[in-house]
Amino acid sequence: MEDISTDSVKRILLIVAYDGTNYHGWQAQDNATTIEGELNKALSKLLKKEIEVIGASRTDAGVHALCNLAVFDSDMNIPADKYAYALNQMLPEDIKVRQSLEVEEDFHPRKRKISKTYRYVYSSEEFPNPLKTRYSCFTYYKMDIDLMSQASKYLLGEHDFTSFCSVNGTALTNVRTIDDISIRREDTDVIIEVTGNGFLYNMVRIIAGSLLDVGRGKTKPEDMKRILEACDRTAAGPTAAACGLTLVDIKF
Repeated sequence: MEDISTDSVKRILLIVAYDGTNYHGWQAQDNATTIEGELNKALSKLLKKEIEVIGASRTDAGVHALCNLAVFDSDMNIPADKYAYALNQMLPEDIKVRQSLEVEEDFHPRKRKISKTYRYVYSSEEFPNPLKTRYSCFTYYKMDIDLMSQASKYLLGEHDFTSFCSVNGTALTNVRTIDDISIRREDTDVIIEVTGNGFLYNMVRIIAGSLLDVGRGKTKPEDMKRILEACDRTAAGPTAAACGLTLVDIKF
């Protein structure tokens, strides 16, 4: 997309990657260090006025991202693609802007039809691998990914996902649509990818925990239908650790 070099207000889109280990999630908080807070601080310093970005996905504490999106408005005569270079000099090493570009002035990342893909990684080994601990969840369980795949089919489509939402969730509705769930094994890792139009608080992590229960034989694939229909958080499996979750793709 070409830069529009004018003095008028422009809306800039940032594609942001981060290691969420040291942060209390995306959303800015008064007494905690967050991804959004660090972006706001860097932008406010760069543009010499208070800036607050609008993000596409409010990832939880400890969750990572390859491509979260954030927009802000600027009247500075700076080419859109140069914001990434400037901000990356100011941001911490574990937060980086991968690309910056100009978008339509009414572009809002949470008000457009959207598809998000999250990846959850289980490291299934006898002992934890210290080189994987930041980006995967260790488990000594041996998982049957065929059974997990069978169970995941019950979650496809539009459903009330109350059973897969933390009791601290504040969404107006718990109805969401899951378009695809894939489960594969790569060496000693089991990788779960979930694509949908949006997710409830801890939803993907609870799905991952429930699928682990199936994979290790604690529950059966067909139990997933009962869990879903119960609309009761206590019916589902545990909330898997945040370290294993990464936002890997967003499409409009």
